[in-house]
Amino acid sequence: MITETDFSALLRQAVEERNGPATAEAVTHLHAADIAHIFNDLDDDSQLYLYEILSNETAAEVLLDIDADERRNFLNTLSAKEIAEDIIIEMDSDDAADIMAELPENRQDQIIAHLDDEEHARSIVDLMRYGDDVAGGLMGTEMVTVNQNLSIISAVKEMRKQAEEMDEVYSIYVVDDSNKLLGILSLKKLLTTSSSTKVSEVYNSKLVSVRDTSSASEVAQLIQKYDLYEVPVVDARGELVGKITVDDVLDYITEEAEKDYQLASGISSDVDASDNIFSLTKARLPWLFIGMVGGLVGSRVLQSNEESLQAIPALMFFVPLIAATAGNIGVQASAIIVQGLASNTLGKDVFKTLVKEVSVSAASGLILALIILGFNLLINHNELLVSATISISLLTVILIAAVIGTLVPLILKRNNIDPAIATGPFITTSNDIMGVFIYFTIAKVMLHI
Repeated sequence: MITETDFSALLRQAVEERNGPATAEAVTHLHAADIAHIFNDLDDDSQLYLYEILSNETAAEVLLDIDADERRNFLNTLSAKEIAEDIIIEMDSDDAADIMAELPENRQDQIIAHLDDEEHARSIVDLMRYGDDVAGGLMGTEMVTVNQNLSIISAVKEMRKQAEEMDEVYSIYVVDDSNKLLGILSLKKLLTTSSSTKVSEVYNSKLVSVRDTSSASEVAQLIQKYDLYEVPVVDARGELVGKITVDDVLDYITEEAEKDYQLASGISSDVDASDNIFSLTKARLPWLFIGMVGGLVGSRVLQSNEESLQAIPALMFFVPLIAATAGNIGVQASAIIVQGLASNTLGKDVFKTLVKEVSVSAASGLILALIILGFNLLINHNELLVSATISISLLTVILIAAVIGTLVPLILKRNNIDPAIATGPFITTSNDIMGVFIYFTIAKVMLHI
């Protein structure tokens, strides 16, 4: 039996050999996502060759799945007329709006002008007015709606007519004469209710909806909370304007997770490994610069405590430990807070959250401090006072780092700044400096140096 892997290999070979019949045969056995994976690896000429063999519907699906940079480059080889009539017309309005948003404005206008389906063009233009991070930017306008005054038999006829243009139908929305959302009609009711019964008598008015201006994260939380396949979107007047499916939300969550991971790693822009050297350097340099400044400040702290180090050289050996532990504790605390903010699982009581994180860090710090105390006394044979100084410094640094790691993400969130920044070099660097400073301050007080 030939597997998908075999067909993928056959497709690559067929494209390379410019074997039209073999290429056409191979694509019929592959999912659009598998074709997209191959498409990404092809040179420009081979991409165009494969594209011309694909049906318009499959080509549209493939272009949705390929890398954004590859898609932009490829679309630049097509005319506005080709993009409109062969690709955009085959896409749902939300997907089409996302693709269009990647293109220059003059190119967008040209493509819209070539769309014969005025309703589809209007939907795309309306969706492009929304930002990527709100419900309106995620929703599609393709959905099945029935008026509450229709009989069941009339509603079925209306549904059949609307569903002809859709790939899948999950929900049937009930609206009034002003297109205000009233509820949802289940398939079971359609099958078990008398054909003469009015829709208004059997629809379910209990449903979850979101405003078109709701944040994308709110939508994701609602879909997760109520285990929904899709959620309707209404405007300020309560009129039904679209729907958001779970796959739209998954795409958003994936993109946000990638951005948060980059921020936590000290990368300030949305880039990937395929971007050019200039873009990658530009994305990394700001936080590297901050780290460098932090390192210079840390070196000044050490330099200002040179006399203390000369008096008790053993203190130097534990500077890396203090700095590293402070950074790690801060990152751990901030990561928990950022995760809680993202999933909306944090309570509104900031003080309670702070106390909990400090308590956890205190327990961890006490264990680590005792280990270091035993290590210094039994293995390093340091004096009790020096050993105690190092352990007390470590515990103090851990507690303060936990406070900083907890509060910084909350403060950033309150000021509409992505709190994911707090899990990266910012927390690590600031806590490193703070830890070393506190370490020498406690040492000077306890050891009288």
